[in-house]
This record gives sequence, C-alpha cells and structure tokens, in this order.
Amino acid sequence: MPTTTRASIIRQSPGEYETVTLELDDPKKGEVQVKMAASGLCHSDDHLQTGDLQVMTYPFCGGHEGSGVITKVGPDTPGFEVGDHVVFSFVPSCGQCSACRRGDFNLCDKGALLLVGSRADDAEDFRMKLDGQNVGQMCGISTFSEYTTADVASVIKIDKDIPLKSAALVGCGVPTGFGTAVKAGGVKPGDVVIVMGIGGIGINAVQGAAHAGATRVIAVDPVPFKREMAQEFGATDVFEDMQQATEFAQSITEGQGADVALVTVGVLEADHPAQALASIRKGGTVVVTGLGKMTEMAPISPFDLTLMQKRLQGAIIGAQSPHSDIPKLLRMYQAGHLKLDELITKEYTLDQVTEAYKDMHEGKNIRGVIVFDD
Repeated sequence: MPTTTRASIIRQSPGEYETVTLELDDPKKGEVQVKMAASGLCHSDDHLQTGDLQVMTYPFCGGHEGSGVITKVGPDTPGFEVGDHVVFSFVPSCGQCSACRRGDFNLCDKGALLLVGSRADDAEDFRMKLDGQNVGQMCGISTFSEYTTADVASVIKIDKDIPLKSAALVGCGVPTGFGTAVKAGGVKPGDVVIVMGIGGIGINAVQGAAHAGATRVIAVDPVPFKREMAQEFGATDVFEDMQQATEFAQSITEGQGADVALVTVGVLEADHPAQALASIRKGGTVVVTGLGKMTEMAPISPFDLTLMQKRLQGAIIGAQSPHSDIPKLLRMYQAGHLKLDELITKEYTLDQVTEAYKDMHEGKNIRGVIVFDD
C-alpha cells in the first residue's frame, strides 16, 4: 500500500509552496523509501516560485538537499537496509551510462528527466500522487516531504555517527560550492580567487578556495551579514560589488587580476559572467554555477575570451562525483576540516517553506534547514 506523507508542493510557477498530503509509492527494484530528517532550503527550489525555473509537471514537490533514514527497500536492491542513514544527491550517478563510463558522474544520463519529476526510466511513471494526480519530484527525490521514495542512484549511505541535520547540506550546497572552487575552478595554492555571491553555494566556494590554498579569497556580496559570514569561512577580503573586487585583485597582482572567479550568485543575470571575465588575468578561469532565468543570454567579449586565453566553465554540483566526493566531504567534516554546522542560519518546519524563502530574499540566511519531527 502507498505511504501517506505530508509534503510541500507548488501548483504553478510563479507560485508559492503549500503543505498537502500525498500518496507515495512503495519502492520498486532499485529504489528505497526514506523518512526525512532534514532538508536544506536551496535557492534552486525558490526559482520555481519566481518562475525562473520551469518544470514539466505540476503539481511539483520541492526539495533536493536532504538526509534521512531508510524505512523500506525495494525488491532485488542490494547494498541497502532498513535503518541505514543516507543523504541524497540531486544528480544521480548510475555508473553505467556513457557519461559515467568516462568519469563524468555528475552528468549521468539518469538526470535527463529530473525536471519532469518522474522515474528516470519512464516519463509517465510517477512516485507521488495528489488525489490521483501525478506529482513531480524535484530532481527525482523531493526532500520537502516527510517520506520520499527515490532511485538508489541518488542515495548515498553515510556513517550513523554523523548528525543528519548537518549531513543534509552535502546533498547540494556544500559539494556544489566546494567543487566549484576545487574541481571546476582548479584553485591552486597561492591563487587569488574572487567569489561572486555569498549564499549557500558561495559560502562553500569560499571554504573550497581557502582549503585549496588560495592566498587571497575575495568575497563579493551587497549584504553585510553575508560578507561577515564569508570571513568566518575563509575569505581574506570582502567587497560590496565586482568593480571594487576587480580593482583590488588587480592592485595586488601588478594589474593582472584574479586567477579564478567563481560566479555563485543566487539569481544569475546576463552581465555576471562578463563581470567575472573582466576580473581575471590572462589565462584565468571563470566558473558559472549560479542559475537565473532559463532564457537568459550572457553577452561576453569573444575578443577578450580568445586573445586573453580565458576559460569560461559551467559546473553542476561543482563537477563533483557524488558517490565518491560526498563521503570525502563528510570525512573532512568529521576530522574538523569542513564547516557544516555553522552553515545553518535558521531551522524551519515543513509548513514554513515560503517563510524561509522570504528570509532568504531578505538576506537573513546563509542556509535555512527544514527539520522534520522524530
């Protein structure tokens, strides 16, 4: 019999989240059901409210960063047991498709239907229902729900000693930001790095750049609270805007500019990549991780890109390999080399999703977290 679960859905975009009761399928082969412990409130789910991000199925259940405990295991699904503690990866990794075989686990073909919200192998097969109507799952997982059923390609077992509330953050914000600096950006010891936008992604890009040995980590954000937080996570210098940051980077590099600029803004605008490209030296790298409107086009200078041999790189989940890199991040946390607890600005209930995003827009949060009842 299906499980009944309270969940936060959006019926249209633009729109607002509301809490409803859904029916949730039991897990099939290759799936598990999880009782959620915590869910991060990532900006990507807010893009559904604003209309910047459009999905293929409405209603749509939000949430793609979370942790919990397995309550059911589908038939013929080895490697998982009831009681296992898990975190979700918002991008699956099957290990078998062409992308996975060449090592691009974050570009797994199972991600093709993530914005449809169906099962990965059938665009007509949905795990969630509202009064008999299909409900899409955000990234195939939907962590804004007391219970969720998901493909094991999106599920990672973790040590039971790790607090689930903190572990939830390694499902998106931490690996995306950290990897944006370390993997996609290739930050090296001695580099000068600019991080543009200090939210749930940018703060972890600051952590990543500092961990990689950058001697100057320049954080850019118009909100004073976020600039203060950036310094607690490794920023050496903070500025309100990119012009100030660029001029400073040039002043300490004989006019050359930063080695790497990381675009981690909450809402990407057309001129952001161009501003980042203008801030880096010859042969430097820009990584764009922030999302904006799906139709937004960025005007950049091909002259500058080509003749200055600059690199413009996109990145999903920070170019990380979820099933191998997420456990590494948790080991860093356990060893005291990665901050997770300090990222959580405020806790919310499932009924407060819209309130939480209002707080985010007002610059009050680095990361809000839904904490579910035991």
